[in-house]
Amino acid sequence: MSDTLGGLLTIALLVALLAAVYVPYGDYMARVYTSTTHLRVERLVYRLSGVSPDAEQGARSYATSVVGFSLVSIVVLMGIQLGQAVLPMDRGLPHVPFWMSFNTAVSFVTNTNWQSYSGESTLGFAAQMAGLAVQNFLSAAVGIAIAVALIRGFVRSRSGSLGNFWVDLTRGTIRILLPISFVAAVLLVAGGVVQSFSDLTMQTLAGHSQVLTGGPVASQEAIKELGNNGGGFFNANSAHPFENPSSYTNFLQVSLILVTPVALTRTLGTMLGNRRQGLAILGVMGVLYTLTLVAATWAEVTGQGAAAQAAGAAMEGKETRFGEWASALFVASTTATSTGAVNASHDSLTPVGGGAALVNMMLGEIVPGGVGAGIYGILMMAILAVFVAGLMVGRTPELLGKKISAQQMTYVALYTLTTPALVLVGAGVAIALDPTSEAMGNSGGHGFSEVLYAFTSAANNNGSAFGGLTVTSDFFQITLGLAMLIGRLVPIVLVLLLAGSLAEQGTVPATAGTLPTHKPLFVGMLVGVIVIMTGLTYFPSLALGPIAEALV
Repeated sequence: MSDTLGGLLTIALLVALLAAVYVPYGDYMARVYTSTTHLRVERLVYRLSGVSPDAEQGARSYATSVVGFSLVSIVVLMGIQLGQAVLPMDRGLPHVPFWMSFNTAVSFVTNTNWQSYSGESTLGFAAQMAGLAVQNFLSAAVGIAIAVALIRGFVRSRSGSLGNFWVDLTRGTIRILLPISFVAAVLLVAGGVVQSFSDLTMQTLAGHSQVLTGGPVASQEAIKELGNNGGGFFNANSAHPFENPSSYTNFLQVSLILVTPVALTRTLGTMLGNRRQGLAILGVMGVLYTLTLVAATWAEVTGQGAAAQAAGAAMEGKETRFGEWASALFVASTTATSTGAVNASHDSLTPVGGGAALVNMMLGEIVPGGVGAGIYGILMMAILAVFVAGLMVGRTPELLGKKISAQQMTYVALYTLTTPALVLVGAGVAIALDPTSEAMGNSGGHGFSEVLYAFTSAANNNGSAFGGLTVTSDFFQITLGLAMLIGRLVPIVLVLLLAGSLAEQGTVPATAGTLPTHKPLFVGMLVGVIVIMTGLTYFPSLALGPIAEALV
């Protein structure tokens, strides 16, 4: 079988799998968050944590709970890393340096999973399991909870309440993420992914001994992909044969990355009582994802760029067991979601391939975006689109039965400005400092792309990296940590305030002048608004990086 045929069949099988689980999985998640009953294990959690599961929270209370939970989680995760030397299964490793522990804690709590360290030589098994893996579950559950709260804002009328954050967090973890991760971990183990609690000492052919790092890899790998987290047990992430040994495990991991963000569009439609609306949102995501997938695949398979042309192929930084097609599919999927896992070195991508990865993140992680984050992100852009449409016809904009006034547009405007400000200001300041040139692995346009990619990945809570940039200095640990923290919490607070303002409104009946948001016309308009917004915001920086490199 040729590489082209194999690549096309892989994509076709992936689409078929996502289509098969779309309805049952999406409807199941809708039932999880609309059910009025609590499982016995959930009631135990509520009793131990002192939560009243039937109490409702308004926007400010919900936001306070999210922010407070996130900040406490950061402190706890920092404590685990700083006290690693006294924990069981520490593998004889010392404590993690303070600013690295801060960066790592913020990274995993915000669902970014940016890693400035090598996992196998920095963290013991206890820190990996009790610290990082726990946050992989919780940060993903937080993202879904925020999306559900925004959907409730559209559904509810004159209430102002958005549900209960602690109930949404618990249900997302226990009913969705834990059972699917368990099954996925078993499938990964069956595919050869390591799952142990010890390292293994082997004798080499030369007669020397070599320690092969083991650990609970498969269990962490499952939620790493399902929760769109991305932090690898090993430094090489999903390029490491212990994490991703074969084409089978690679396909499974890509499927786990995409399945929840895609199915959440069905959840959206089901909870709204308008499933065509969910399909319309899925259509927008699908169009933009397909464009970047085609661009990345074409660039990597045809070897675009001077270096690839000189070498005769673009296999530098890629695993031969995957090849260019599977690597490009993983690149597009991990950056279109907020996953950030990698099965190839993004620093070695062609200029167009690396540019496609950058653009995926600059779109705002909405194609299909991270778990939950993709839904609330694209709904914010949908509000912007109906606002533009309203300006064009001189009519008060409406979306899903709610009027969009100055208050709602203020929240949307601040939301759309937060991440670009973090990316552009952060990259600009870093480039202006002399030590950054020493941290960059390359000069010129590619070196600029390394810095731009780092801040784009951090602020958009993606977590992948152009590996050529050394980010172990206190400057990068602090600035990237702050970019991740602000890029996560500020948009979430704005989304919840918007949801609260929508829930307080009554429902406006559709009239002949109402813009149908479930039809191809609106799909095309929303795609256009997203592309134009991204282009106007980031084109100058892209011109200095991947575009300049591609033209050399």
